Amino acid sequence: MFASLKSIGAYIPSKKLTNSDLEKMVDTSDEWIVQRTGIKSRYLARDDEYTSDMAYEAAKVAIDRAGISRDEVDAIICATITPDYFCMPSTACVVADKLGIKGAMAFDISAACSGFVYALNIAKSMIESGMRKHVLIIGAEKMSSIVDYNDRTTCVLFGDGAGAAIIGATDDKSRSILDVKSSSDGEYQDFLVTEACGSRNPCSKDVLKNGLQYLKMKGNETFKLAVNTLTQDVFEILKNNDIKSEDIDWFVPHQANYRIISAVAKKLGMSEDRVVLTVEKYGNTSAASIPMALNNWYEDGKIKNGDLLLLDTFGGGLTWGSALLYFNGD
Repeated sequence: MFASLKSIGAYIPSKKLTNSDLEKMVDTSDEWIVQRTGIKSRYLARDDEYTSDMAYEAAKVAIDRAGISRDEVDAIICATITPDYFCMPSTACVVADKLGIKGAMAFDISAACSGFVYALNIAKSMIESGMRKHVLIIGAEKMSSIVDYNDRTTCVLFGDGAGAAIIGATDDKSRSILDVKSSSDGEYQDFLVTEACGSRNPCSKDVLKNGLQYLKMKGNETFKLAVNTLTQDVFEILKNNDIKSEDIDWFVPHQANYRIISAVAKKLGMSEDRVVLTVEKYGNTSAASIPMALNNWYEDGKIKNGDLLLLDTFGGGLTWGSALLYFNGD
């Protein structure tokens, strides 16, 4: 028995924030943002729209497309760094309630932009061990809740949204998740960090005054490490599975920065017509990035049943991961 990606779904908020809009908010320009990141727009959740709301909408689509009932979902994993609540309940539990699912295992994981690949890894293990039959994995983020819109180095990068998938079982290896690699190195924890409001810096007036609740990033250092790490990780997973880059139908990288994506694809020998690109539209949506990109290509009719996908991601922690899988959706 093998684990299989049965479906994909996504939700994009309605409020569009363009580079022109940001020009009115901070000292930046459309030309600078596009040149440095490739991003032209991003979407933001409403004030009364939370991570669980977006996750719920994406989950509904994924469940429907998988052709199963909600009662058949026996585990829910939500990857997020912007949960509804600081400690508890988990956003996965909130989503389960919104879906009307009772009794299923539900928990969150925190691996930043690598969250969806981490969740995929866990779901694969659950299915192949026989522990679960249908695992709902979700990447959902309200990044606007931890972004300082006075900080021009970060506010231009991030957007909100959610993506979800159903992982089930198959007897056909040519329709399975072949391999998932997930890694980390805490030595570089300060490259991407929100300094509060955890036990190190509990919420206080001083914390809020100094903006420690907002995301901070060392952009140049992260860029260099991301390109090298992602490239090496992909080379390893291809080698371990005796697959060549030309065998890949679609390369689906984390949508953080067009320059990073382009550099990695070039090192892999991937032509741009085989690279899934949505960073221009959505910006960096952290754990939601890869499933949102997959869904976009699926809805455009580009990704089809049987296509071999290569996922690649890098995020705060530092964390990174890659996956080789066939798409087994309709």
